[in-house]
Amino acid sequence: MTTKMDLWYARLVFRMDTEKRMATARKLASLLRNDFSLMDALNRLEAIESHGGKKPNEPFAIVMREWQKNLERGMSFSDATRGWVPPNETLLVTSANLSDLVVALENVSRVVSGMQRMRRAMLNAIAYPMFLLVLTFGIIMLVGIYLVPPLAEIAGENMLWTGMARSLIWMSEFSIQYWYVILGVFIAICVVIGISLPNWTGRMRTAFDKLPPWNIYKIQMSVGWLMSLSSMVAAGITMPDAMRMLADNSNKYLRNILEETLHYIANGANLGVALNNTGRDFPNSEIIGDLAIYADMNGFDENLGRVANDYLEESVRKMESVSSALNSIGILLVSAIIAWVVLGTFQMQDQITNALT
Repeated sequence: MTTKMDLWYARLVFRMDTEKRMATARKLASLLRNDFSLMDALNRLEAIESHGGKKPNEPFAIVMREWQKNLERGMSFSDATRGWVPPNETLLVTSANLSDLVVALENVSRVVSGMQRMRRAMLNAIAYPMFLLVLTFGIIMLVGIYLVPPLAEIAGENMLWTGMARSLIWMSEFSIQYWYVILGVFIAICVVIGISLPNWTGRMRTAFDKLPPWNIYKIQMSVGWLMSLSSMVAAGITMPDAMRMLADNSNKYLRNILEETLHYIANGANLGVALNNTGRDFPNSEIIGDLAIYADMNGFDENLGRVANDYLEESVRKMESVSSALNSIGILLVSAIIAWVVLGTFQMQDQITNALT
């Protein structure tokens, strides 16, 4: 018998094990493409995961059984899987018929894989520079609190410091008196930036979207949106409906952009023109131009998928270049701080020696 704890654990494992979840989606699509019914396909997958029924409480086996139960209650596949998979994946399998569901399942893996690449690129662009920034802060605090005061005590209060030694003394006094203010301001800035990324909208945000870290976040969101939109359109969902579904399930930042775009689409503009009319430069001017051209051509769903894939590759390369630039700046900053501390310490020692002799 499956307990509530088993269900909770199965849901947790299924959501966290992205690689196996995508493998399950590919297997399900393959079975459906080979003329299995949806219920039969899920039953086959459940038998595999439960080792022929010997291990019925395996997490993935439980998930397959729960999906079957939901389908037996008359739910659509997207409703049956809701809560078991991340919301963006639920959207991607919203399809009107079985053939479109096959396409949707095949696209889920492509979209999720693309987003994982983007997240890794984004983390690489942010994590190491943040580490270097924290390291710089730590060096300044340690030098100011533990290195400089003993040397200053040896020299005495009447010592007249000059050059870099004087700047180290000032930094030490400032660190001792206001370290908590510096730390508080640093944490506050990080919190404000973190809150602003998914929530801040408006024209001023458009200007900040050209600067890190907002530009990095914009790239990530635009790639996810474009890949999801292309997959939903390929699965038979009309473009306005797909846009509305994505807007309804997005954070405030992306929802604001998509709703503005939908306003212009409702007034007769195609996707590219509508994005351009928002004035948000989302995703960017080149993609907007491509979409404006392809929207009036035959085979828009195929062209949209091609644009999305190209944009993913371009964005990953851009993230890597941003990461490289930020890393170089961070390394130079840390090197400059260390050089300043070393030279300042030598000057303090020289001035103390001269004063004592």
